[in-house]
Amino acid sequence: MAALAWLAAALLLLADWLLLRPGLPAIFSLLVPEVSLLRVWAVGLSRWAILGLGVRGVLGVTTGDHGWMAALQPLAAALGLAQPGLASFRELASWGALREDGNVGVLHWGSRLDAFVLSYVAALPAAALWHKLGSLWAPRGHGGALDLVRRLLGSEKRRLYLVLCLLILSCIGEMATPFFTGRITDWILQDKAAPSFTRNMWLMSILTIASAVLEFLGDGIYNFAVGHVHSRAHEEVLQAVLRQETGFFLQNPAGDITSRVTEDTSKVCVSIGENLNLMMWYLVRGLCLLAFMFWGSLYLTMVTLLALPLLFLLPRKLGKVYQSLEVKMQECLAKSTQVAIEALSAMPTVRSFANEEGEAQKFKQKLEEIKTVNKKEALAYMLEIWTTDISGMLLRVGILYIGGQLVVGGAVSSGTLVSFILYQLQFTMVVKTLLHYYPWMQKAVGSSKKIFEYLDRTPSSPLSGSLAPLNMEGLVEFQDVSFAYPNHPDTLVLQGLTFTLHPGKVTALVGPNGSGKSTVAALLQNLYQPTGGQLLLDGQPLVRYDHRYLHTQVAAVGQEPLLFGRSFRENIAYGLTWNPTMEEITAVAMKSGAHDFISGLPCGYDTEVGETGNQLSGGQRQAVALARALIRKPRLLILDDATSALDASNQLRVQKLLYENLGQASPTVLLITQQLSLVEQAHHILFLKEGSICEQGTHLQLMENSGGCYRALVEALAASSH
Repeated sequence: MAALAWLAAALLLLADWLLLRPGLPAIFSLLVPEVSLLRVWAVGLSRWAILGLGVRGVLGVTTGDHGWMAALQPLAAALGLAQPGLASFRELASWGALREDGNVGVLHWGSRLDAFVLSYVAALPAAALWHKLGSLWAPRGHGGALDLVRRLLGSEKRRLYLVLCLLILSCIGEMATPFFTGRITDWILQDKAAPSFTRNMWLMSILTIASAVLEFLGDGIYNFAVGHVHSRAHEEVLQAVLRQETGFFLQNPAGDITSRVTEDTSKVCVSIGENLNLMMWYLVRGLCLLAFMFWGSLYLTMVTLLALPLLFLLPRKLGKVYQSLEVKMQECLAKSTQVAIEALSAMPTVRSFANEEGEAQKFKQKLEEIKTVNKKEALAYMLEIWTTDISGMLLRVGILYIGGQLVVGGAVSSGTLVSFILYQLQFTMVVKTLLHYYPWMQKAVGSSKKIFEYLDRTPSSPLSGSLAPLNMEGLVEFQDVSFAYPNHPDTLVLQGLTFTLHPGKVTALVGPNGSGKSTVAALLQNLYQPTGGQLLLDGQPLVRYDHRYLHTQVAAVGQEPLLFGRSFRENIAYGLTWNPTMEEITAVAMKSGAHDFISGLPCGYDTEVGETGNQLSGGQRQAVALARALIRKPRLLILDDATSALDASNQLRVQKLLYENLGQASPTVLLITQQLSLVEQAHHILFLKEGSICEQGTHLQLMENSGGCYRALVEALAASSH
């Protein structure tokens, strides 16, 4: 297939040489007898149309194709436009120069081999650049800097187009200074400066001021748009992370996620906010300078452009190095952040083991890895600066020498050379600046990879369904449920679990550590989905319920509940869709045993609990968490060792809460605990061992089994309490 494509391309080239080269000028010489721009443009456009049809018809190339064949369409356009464009530039140059003969004529490529070859020399790089820019803007995920910009800007792209128009007008106005400088030089040499000097100085001043005003407006609009982008990017990344399934947070450390959400997102937004603005401005300015350079001297412009590959080659390679180094840098930063977060969040443990120095050394090791990457980045930066400076200096010397020869030979005027040198100096500076900021954009691409992975990641299990019935009974059915955690998919924690939790009843789940009790609680909260079997709530799979609705009906309290660094009032009302009254908050706090110690504080329920509730004892945290669950009036209440840290009086309070005034309107309760006083009164007891139910019944029924697992556990607990 590739061989046929190359053969077809060669046939089109041969047709261009044998048929179009002599045929089209001959045809249009009959229609337009005089050699003029009209004839050259007619020939060029016809050549474009015929070659374009050939590429599309013979090779079957379409706009959406990729690879080298996709560049044939812009190549056909460039071949058709190269000769008319060159002729137009020569006409403009002859019109702008101070010459007596005026029009110097146009190039005619009908029978000239050099002109035919020149059209390909001009068209090939133009087509390659055209195709490259088009592929950058094509939607391809997040493969390049422009893909990154397009995704981050979103709806702000309209403002970016307005900014681009303002920049173009501003840059055209900036060309006034070198343009009029060259013109004044010619007038001085010809003693014609006095009559028009003042008028042109006024015109130059007006254009310069207009350029500054337009640039100011463009910067203002751009900064306004970037402010919106910055806020929206942080919001969308955090929302994307919060949408992920619970297993995602097991496989990715909290420090790594935090680094991506905060540091990486900020770095990308800063690069877009600062570097993109400068790159746009310098790119537009460079194109305007290039157009005026072509107008001034085609020959000197070609010399300048021939030197550009030397300026572009190494920085492009360095851009890839920057990108790979930035990926490594972000990985090292994420690892060091994880070390710091672990140490700071577990500071009491670190201090109790006197391991402050050990944690500092571990953090230092991660910083040493960052230092190594920094050294490599510094070396690449030094090579880039040295290469561009030397190349720019050699280019300036060459332009001065060749330009001087052209002035002596009468090819260009002194004023044109002065203007060109000013254009060329600015153009070289523009290229250097673009090359300087290009690696930083590549670094932003490196930083954005994980961000877009988060944004594009689809949770492996749905977070929310659509069911939200008006009434829920709270009937729970485990039907042959099996489960393995995502980070250990081959290790089954639960195997063939089958049981039922009835409304208004307390079911106690007991068993040795590691038997899977907390996993059952996690499945009931829809934190994970079973890997086998079904988990039903009122006859419907748990995943079919609306996420917010489900968690108003299902509430859980763990052994070590986490509170937020907010007031008691906010912690108890956390996640509610309505604002509870103070009476409602106080009522549930009294039921859980939290009211007594909260009301004794100076600020009462408005007292801050500290980060993760670290200003409270374990029993106080459990009491507040129990109040947080009770205020929802759930139909399913899960207590996972939630009373282990309560004192005797509060344990008795919870016991009365669970077992007094029970009825059909009472919630379904799953009680996971080692406290016999709570288990003995349960309506049903399940004994879980190695992920399976080995015994079930009431306390009296299970105690009758002399060799049973439950009786052995009760006897062991009774012996340990004496």
